[in-house]
Amino acid sequence: MANRHNECVSPFAPLDSEFSPSLRVTDYFSNHILFNICNKDKDNKAQSHQLDEMVLEFSSSPLIAIIASDVSIKNNVTTSITHIHTYNKPLTKTIHHTVLVTSTEAELFTIRCSINQAMNSNDITKIIVITDSIHIARKIFNPLVHLYQVQSAAILSELCNFFNHHKGNTIEF
Repeated sequence: MANRHNECVSPFAPLDSEFSPSLRVTDYFSNHILFNICNKDKDNKAQSHQLDEMVLEFSSSPLIAIIASDVSIKNNVTTSITHIHTYNKPLTKTIHHTVLVTSTEAELFTIRCSINQAMNSNDITKIIVITDSIHIARKIFNPLVHLYQVQSAAILSELCNFFNHHKGNTIEF
């Protein structure tokens, strides 16, 4: 009974055939995944202006979901806040509180929940995720074994369904 949690479940075994290079989500859908890295040396006003322009441009499209997420930890209490905007629908705000988790776990959970919510609309073909933790978003697509493999696999499974739903679907961070 005590060892039942110690066995390696097939999809999360790093040497399992599902993780071989030819079967990874990034191999099938590499042109559907975009990363826009913001230069930290740039002026904050210029970055804000660029972000404002992007949101204004894409918020009028009924095919695009814009997700803005943030996570903070104070006194071991993690708060994650997500805002999701889709055309002609009310802005959705989701708040989660939890204790004793790392910021990486919280960010991955927040990204996962927001992608899941954005996918609830069948019309969405592009998801834009605005986050200040781009290094964590990149971890989702990292084929190497890491502590957060379970969260990454869950996100990749949802994205695989999203990409398979329509050939032109994309996600941008």
